[in-house]
Amino acid sequence: MCGFAGFTGYLENGKDVLTNMMNRIVHRGPDSAGQYIDDKAYMGFRRLSIIDLDNGSQPMFNEDKKIVITFNGEIYNHQELRKELIEKGHIFANNSDTEVLIHAYEEYGEDMLNKLRGMFAFVIWDSAKETIFAARDYFGIKPFYYAVVDGNLVYASEIKSILEYPGYKKEVNEVALENYLTFQYSVLEETFFKGIYKLMPSHCLTFHNKELNIKRYWEPEFDADESKTLDDWINEIDDAMHDSVEHHKISDVEVGSFLSSGVDSSYVAATFNGDKTFTVGFDYEKYNEINYAKALSDKIKIDNYSKLVSSEEYWAAIPKIQYHMDEPLADPAAIALYFVSQTASKHVKVALSGEGADEFFGGYNIYREPHDLAGFQKLPLGLRKGLAACAKHIPFKFKGKNFLIRASKPVEERFIGNAFMFNEEERSRVLKNPTGKYNHTELTKPFYDKVKDKDDVTKMQYIDINFWLIGDILLKADKMSMAHSLEVRVPFLDREVFDVARHIPTKYKVNAQNTKYAMRMAAHRYLPDMVAEKKKLGFPVPIRIWLKDEKYYNIIKKAFTSDAAKKYFNTDTLINYLDEHKEGKADNSRKIWTVYMFLVWYNDYFGDGYNPELPAA
Repeated sequence: MCGFAGFTGYLENGKDVLTNMMNRIVHRGPDSAGQYIDDKAYMGFRRLSIIDLDNGSQPMFNEDKKIVITFNGEIYNHQELRKELIEKGHIFANNSDTEVLIHAYEEYGEDMLNKLRGMFAFVIWDSAKETIFAARDYFGIKPFYYAVVDGNLVYASEIKSILEYPGYKKEVNEVALENYLTFQYSVLEETFFKGIYKLMPSHCLTFHNKELNIKRYWEPEFDADESKTLDDWINEIDDAMHDSVEHHKISDVEVGSFLSSGVDSSYVAATFNGDKTFTVGFDYEKYNEINYAKALSDKIKIDNYSKLVSSEEYWAAIPKIQYHMDEPLADPAAIALYFVSQTASKHVKVALSGEGADEFFGGYNIYREPHDLAGFQKLPLGLRKGLAACAKHIPFKFKGKNFLIRASKPVEERFIGNAFMFNEEERSRVLKNPTGKYNHTELTKPFYDKVKDKDDVTKMQYIDINFWLIGDILLKADKMSMAHSLEVRVPFLDREVFDVARHIPTKYKVNAQNTKYAMRMAAHRYLPDMVAEKKKLGFPVPIRIWLKDEKYYNIIKKAFTSDAAKKYFNTDTLINYLDEHKEGKADNSRKIWTVYMFLVWYNDYFGDGYNPELPAA
């Protein structure tokens, strides 16, 4: 795992600028650094040594040094591709997966991308063609950011590197803020920094003669195969997962595994045959998964290393965490992931994790909603809408109120992912200067249109793969692990695993008994019932409890009355949310947290918040 940064064009002090950009991401690659500079391209690299420890340094070249690459990630089928390329006459100088990418580009050009199995973001400078070719992996495991500044392409593994480029002037993107309030993460292609964009998953770009072209090279598609039995699917899932875990273990350093009490990470930990697992918990019984993890580790005979995180540690880490995140993220589990990465990094350089299982196999509890609503939705639409309108106008909460409101809407209106914080009306009240861009359905509609012939659960999975997985799950997995120079690998998010998952009928994913039904049955072969059947929790965090504590209430209140808050929000509305929560009138914890995380991030990047001391240029 590594980090890169670079830009096209010529700068008189370009080497110093490149060095500053690289220093901003030294945490991604503390083992070594490298640069390539000519009069048209500057490429920098920070390395975390995982494969071919002696010869894998970057930037890396082809034989005549006309093609240069910087690459972040792992290509798990690089040995098979190497053999194929050698048979076609390519000559290799080392055993790294990076060099395989160089020769694959020479042989196949853009078509190389569909041959890759792994996680990747890379940049190739073809000096003969004076062209940049770059790509990001299928599901967005590895990050890639870019901007066009004064006609030059500026790019990096993290936004903070681009901020070091002298031609870029940072400015908050208020449209990103508005939509963040709904989704709890940065959902647009343009980031919170105006003019800086994400290269989206399954996309590649070329930059030539100051012209940028971006295209999608692969689409995740669901196509249920009803011809196979449940046992057939259980066997296929198990075979695919074992194969994926074996490929994800390829490394010249020790590999460990994250372990919560849930089935996803437990399944990975039980099948990877390593020696170490890592867990965090909090000092509240409901939010402490350490005992579960230790019990499972004992059963599968693996050492478990755990950390009990105090509330003081959690809150003290928030500014540093939001700095590493690059953009605001309001998922409290990000901080738990920060601490489990910190724990793991003391023992290993690589850890496996369970991200992606829910999106592929139908694991989120909300995926049961279509099943729960099915009977009620047989009523005429007019009647359902009438009942929903009545429910909305009743001023107090009652059991079933939310059910009536949601049951009156099609899935395309009610579902944007696992988080839905502020609706458009709420965010217009809380923001001082709302832009009105965008209604949440405007953002999800193009994706719903692609699966309009699918059942509601499959539609929800597709939305999560293209929104929640990218903007929340994988963002925090990458940024929190790399904050500790730890490589996290995700065996579920594998092309071969997806090729099984995409064909599984919905009845074997979500039913009256459980979510992830077929996958849990596969996991049953290795896990006790208490784990295989355990309800989805993730890394639970006691935010709603802390926000009622006087100490943390006052921390939030101070932020909500700050100059930054007054610049962007109607602070009276914010305080009202906070007081209602403290007094037990409403659970506003997630809304409060969403605003607070933005304010912490804003202070980091536009105020006097966390700013690490970096190496001298």
